[in-house]
Order: sequence, then structure tokens, then C-alpha cells
Amino acid sequence: CGALQTRIELPPNTQIDLVFLLGEAASDVDAQRLIVKYRATGIEEVLAEVAAQWNGLLDIVQVRTPDRAMDIMLNDWLLYQVLSSRVWARTAYYQASGAFGFRDQLQDVMALCVSRPDLAREHLLRAAGRQFAEGDVQHWWLPPRGQGIRTKIADDRIWLAYVAIHYVDATGDASVLNEVLPFLTGQTIAGKSTDVFFQPGESEEKVSVYEHCARALDSSLTRGAHGLPLIRTGDWNDGMNSVGEQGRGESSWLGWFLLSAIAALTPYAQQRGDTDRAGRWRDYSAGMRVALEQSWDGQWYRRGYYDNGTPLGSHESDECQIDSIAQSWSVMAGAENSQHTAQAMASVDRLLVDHQYQIAKLFTPPFDRSTQNPGYIKGYPPGVRENGGQYTHAATWSIFAWAQLGDGDRAGAMFDLLNPIHHSDSAEAVERYKVEPYAACADVYSVAPHIGRGGWTWYTGSAAWLYRAGLEAVLGFQLRGDRLRIDPCIPKSWPGFQLTYQHRGEQNVITRYEITVENPGHVCQGVTCLELDGKVLNASGDVGLASDGQNHSLRVVLG
Repeated sequence: CGALQTRIELPPNTQIDLVFLLGEAASDVDAQRLIVKYRATGIEEVLAEVAAQWNGLLDIVQVRTPDRAMDIMLNDWLLYQVLSSRVWARTAYYQASGAFGFRDQLQDVMALCVSRPDLAREHLLRAAGRQFAEGDVQHWWLPPRGQGIRTKIADDRIWLAYVAIHYVDATGDASVLNEVLPFLTGQTIAGKSTDVFFQPGESEEKVSVYEHCARALDSSLTRGAHGLPLIRTGDWNDGMNSVGEQGRGESSWLGWFLLSAIAALTPYAQQRGDTDRAGRWRDYSAGMRVALEQSWDGQWYRRGYYDNGTPLGSHESDECQIDSIAQSWSVMAGAENSQHTAQAMASVDRLLVDHQYQIAKLFTPPFDRSTQNPGYIKGYPPGVRENGGQYTHAATWSIFAWAQLGDGDRAGAMFDLLNPIHHSDSAEAVERYKVEPYAACADVYSVAPHIGRGGWTWYTGSAAWLYRAGLEAVLGFQLRGDRLRIDPCIPKSWPGFQLTYQHRGEQNVITRYEITVENPGHVCQGVTCLELDGKVLNASGDVGLASDGQNHSLRVVLG
């Protein structure tokens, strides 16, 4: 804690400007150098540099929709939150660590693949270098030396493949898969221990990023008694760390996620002649799809099974009867039974969405007195954080699911429900929500007396996913290297919207595209007309992006 004070005398009808400098340096000498530098630098020049840096990020894509609150979050605040808090600082008011989380920042940089692909690439390589030869990874690590924790959490490693291919598809930069990196070396997890913290070494073996991704998938192809992947000591929901601590518990969400990652990486395996591996992945996926359909509970998919075979996320469960992420990812992974996916998402809307308090619960009912022990999640009070509250990160996935099902009304409504601005649009709402109206929050409590109160803000992966949900799922902005596809799924009431995209082409030439989407028939989706600079294109296709430094207009008509 520090305090700065100065005394001034201000005569009538005059004004002065006061500039306070706060900085950090390794020594008194370095601090004095900074003071000398910035005393001699015009503050307007410094501020202009800062503004130019942020405008360079935020101006790449700008949107104008009928929802002003959506515009504010997509145009400014969400990407600012991702980069400043999640990628650079890795800290905020509610969590101060400075560590990299393996799955965490990988998901964050997916939101930067359009505006700052250099940072996404940089972190993809950083993460690939935190993998052991056995395929598993550090759950988190501390720079600069890399001390971290090795765990049995099941999903971390899979995000490497999933994010790598998202980056390649969005940027067209397949060369990143050929970058060569070593593995980490270090002690394994002994006996009944669930994790171990240590300073790893570096192996002499070096392989391509593709091979790092492939080993991540190879080591994840597990099956339990019900044919689903083993959850081990947690999947995306770390708090369910006891569901499979004996090595037999299973996760349906992990199955859907694995299907998505395998589907993404398999074409690249084929291109590289890695046909045996691609065949194994396809065979595993085929069996997994059968097992996942067998986890159908009547109106939704079960979340998984405990070590003792008891269903988790079933109507027969006394607590946690339905979990949202298994339903959303059944759609995102392309489950073949469309009746099941539609009914599963309808169950999410009916049982997990509280429109009065603007809450989308992770699951219900919360854990409290269940005879089963899911893990430390049960230590949270009912309705708080992952224990049956809204976990915004997970709720954003339902936006993708609704858009994929073609329901733009529900996709748009879910974005509105998660938008922090709408949690603060009245004095009553502000008093209930109690956190910043311009930052995506990690959680919202769902049980009285704190119902509707926001949990920690800023340092949450929900910002990146909410950005992508709005831009990609609702507005349909899908960049594929030097090609662009606009395939929206919007509320029927919208007459249309506009997008401005600054495409950085060869030699960093900026070419500007003004995109207008018209919705005369008041539909949710379905492009019927596509015009580039007045020339009619194939309505079901995408647009080749120029690198001529000119301005271009793209007209998209829904109907």
C-alpha cells in the first residue's frame, strides 16, 4: 500500500495538470532511469501509444447490431479483458497467481486468432512445451522457471489439439504444426497421490507440435465400464475430483470433447501420412458415439458415472440431476441423434435457466447432502460457483449449441442473459449483482440470500468464450485464413446488422471490408444472397479475401 501527496496553490480562474507516475523496476537505479525517461516524455505521446496499441487490437472487428449492449462488449470490453487480465497479467482481484493454466490460456487465445494471431501462436508453442513424453501436461506452471503441478486431470492435454487446429483453421498458418519442441521430464505421480509439484527438466527428444497434439490424444483414448472416457481426478470441472479418483469413474462431457478434438486433428493426420493413427482415432470415435448415446437418460445426457458405477447427472440422482455442459457439447460435437440433442437443450432451457434473476445454472440441484462424494465441489455452499450456480464459462457453450441448432432467438437471449451490462441496467439489478457491469464474471450465485450476485470478475475464461459466442455463433463471423464465411444465427426480430473487418494480408497490408447483413424475412439463419462489391457470389459459399489495401463491401441477405 502506498500514498502520494502534493500541495498546490491554485489562484482563481486558473488550472493546472498533475501527472503521477507509478512504475516498477528491479532496483533504485533502474527506477531513477525510468523517472528521468518519463519526465522528459510528453504524457500525450505515451497515452497515444497506449491508445494505438489497444485500437490495433479492437478495431480489427467492429460490430453494429440492434443490441447496443452486445456492441459494447464485443467491440471493446471482452477482448480487453482477455488480453490484459487473462493473457498478460494472469491475475485479478479474486485470484492472484501469475501462473499459466494449461487449459486456461489455450482457450483464451482462441479469441485472439482473428485480431492478434501472433499472440495466439506464441502461446500455442508455449503450451506445447509444457507436455511430458507420456502425453500428459502440467496443469499449471509458474514462469519464469516453470515449476508446476502434474496431475491426473483428464481434459488438459486434449485442449492442445483442439486449440491448435482452431488456430490453423482460423489463420491458415499450418506451419505451426511443424514447429519442433522438447518434452518436459520429471517425476511421475506415485501411488494414490493425485498430483505432484516440482521443477521439471527438458528432454533431449524433440518433436513437432503435431506430434505433441497426437500424443495428447493417444494418451486420452480410455474407456470405462460404460464405454466412456475415464474422468480420473477431474475433467473441465476440477471440483469433481473424486468422481473417478479410484480410476473407474467416467465422463460423458469428456467423450463429446474428445470427439471434437479427434474430428479436428484427424484430417491433418491423413495429410501427413499418419494413417494408422488416424484409423485408431476414427475407430475410437465410432465406439464412443455408441457409448454416448447409451448415456441418454430420457430427456438429457448423463454427466457420467462414479467409480462405483452410480450415474452422475441423471434424473435418478438425488443431486446434480442435469448438467449443462454434457448437453451443449453433444450439439457442438455433432451427435448423430438430432432428436436427443434438441430435447437435451430444451431440458437445459427448462431446468437450468432462471429468467427472473438472469441465471444459467451449471447443474441442478446443487450438491449438499448427497451420499455420493463428487469432490471438493461439494465444499462450496449450494448455489455458489460450480456447485449449482451459474458458471459463465460453461453457459457460453449453450450459445454455440443453440446457434448450431438454428435457434437464433435462444442463442441471442442467452448472450443477453450472460451480458454483464444487462445485470446492471437498473438500481435494483446493480444492488443484486454487485460486481463490474463491463467485465464478464466467472459465476453468479443461484440460491438465496445471494441469488443473482456476481462472483469473481476479470480473471475468468468466460470472457474469451463469450466473445467468440457473440461474434462467431450469433453473428456468424468465421475466418478461415484468406477466406471469410458469414453464417449468422440471430434473433428473428433483428432487421440485420453490420460488421467492419480489417483484413491483414500479405506484407501486413490492411484491406477493409464493410459487411451488411439484411434480414427482410425475419428468420434466424439461412443466407440466400451474397454480394461482394455488387457481384453476386454463391450464397452457400465463402468469400476470398483480397490484400489490395482497398475498401470492399459485402452484402449478405438472410431468408
